[in-house]
Amino acid sequence: MSINLSKGQRIDLTKTNPGLTKVILGLGWDTNKYTGGGEIDLDASAFLLHQDGKARDEKDFVFYNALIAYNGAVEHTGDNRTGEGDGDDEQIKIDFAKVPSQIDRIGITVTIHDAETKHQNFGQISNAFVRLVDEATGREVLRYDLGEDFSVETAIVFCELYRHGLDWKFQAIGSGFSGGLAALCRNYGLSV
Repeated sequence: MSINLSKGQRIDLTKTNPGLTKVILGLGWDTNKYTGGGEIDLDASAFLLHQDGKARDEKDFVFYNALIAYNGAVEHTGDNRTGEGDGDDEQIKIDFAKVPSQIDRIGITVTIHDAETKHQNFGQISNAFVRLVDEATGREVLRYDLGEDFSVETAIVFCELYRHGLDWKFQAIGSGFSGGLAALCRNYGLSV
């Protein structure tokens, strides 16, 4: 049975789920019907962070143009440009056994591609969620529904996975940023 999380909530992943080594983070959303601006293209990304909470360089950043980091420790399964249909719109796979020891946490984010040019923001998005699935069994371990708390933001940190001793934990973040992917990169220590 999947656990539903609220903003700010943390949960043990590997301690309470022995044998959980490979997970799929499914991210999904719907676009509200509105006029102007054209299709809304949302993009999931993963920032692999060191103990200082920063990525060192572009190899610590997984997105639609750089799909794999650290020999498959983190893998983006590909860009979905429309978000049409039910279920996950984009997925990021993580193999905890392959994550290098210097990576302390992994930030999972979603941004709106060309948001400034198209005058788009997360106020035009609904039903946004992230769910974590055990890749071996297909069982949904947890789900975090973001709610409708965003209006002008163009980027959101959905969640973070982080080390706690030898175990991994999950934190529901739901923090919005203006300035799109560039703002997130700066937040996580990457120059744009």
